[in-house]
Amino acid sequence: MVKKKEVTIEERLRALYDLQLIDSRVDEIRNVRGELPLEVRDLEDDVAGLNTRIQKLDASLDAIEEEIKSKKNLIEESKALIKKYNEQQKNVRNNREYNSITKEIEFQELEIQLAEKHIKEHQAQIEQKKEVIVETKGRLKDLETHLKHKSSELDAILAETEKEEQALIKKSEQYQKQIEERLVFAYHRIRKNVKNGLAVVPIERGASGGSFFTIPPQIQAEIAARKKIITDEHSGRILVDEALAEEEKAKMNKLFAKL
Repeated sequence: MVKKKEVTIEERLRALYDLQLIDSRVDEIRNVRGELPLEVRDLEDDVAGLNTRIQKLDASLDAIEEEIKSKKNLIEESKALIKKYNEQQKNVRNNREYNSITKEIEFQELEIQLAEKHIKEHQAQIEQKKEVIVETKGRLKDLETHLKHKSSELDAILAETEKEEQALIKKSEQYQKQIEERLVFAYHRIRKNVKNGLAVVPIERGASGGSFFTIPPQIQAEIAARKKIITDEHSGRILVDEALAEEEKAKMNKLFAKL
């Protein structure tokens, strides 16, 4: 049985720093896009919201038109009844019948007045809603133009970067498989909690990358020896020596150039 080769601390440090370089490259690509994807999504939601509002206003207009039609029909029916009652009044036999028919005529006249009042109110509502529709359509047109511009901008950026980003994500997954699970977990935890997502940093001018806290010479010597994984006591970042970092950067830059 062939014994599995044990991974050295140096190999783990190199793999971790390579993973950091890959993930940082993905971060750079996503930073280029910035807030554009969210902005486009918000604009799409706004456009959908305005379209829905216009649809509801149109439906409301149709309902009011139907109500006006109903009131006009009621007026015609009342006029027909008034005409009928006027004919009946010519043939009444007593005052009681005359007064009864007169009340019916007065009631129908009131119905006509009320229906005409409602028609005027409905027509005023129609004018008001039409103004709102015109205003909303204007806003919608402006939003659609803005959305088209932002979508084109995003599409252009995606066309330039999406292929590289997907290739980098696959590389990130491949490199994570080369590192033991507990270290990958620690890497992601640190990356989540530190500025710029830098979980693995080199020593630069006697301090950890991106930090002003000087690392004692003895610790620097231990980091350069690559015999154990050492973290910065201030930020919690995993530290690598500058020579290792430069070697891995050169290697990964060649990889990036091929993607």
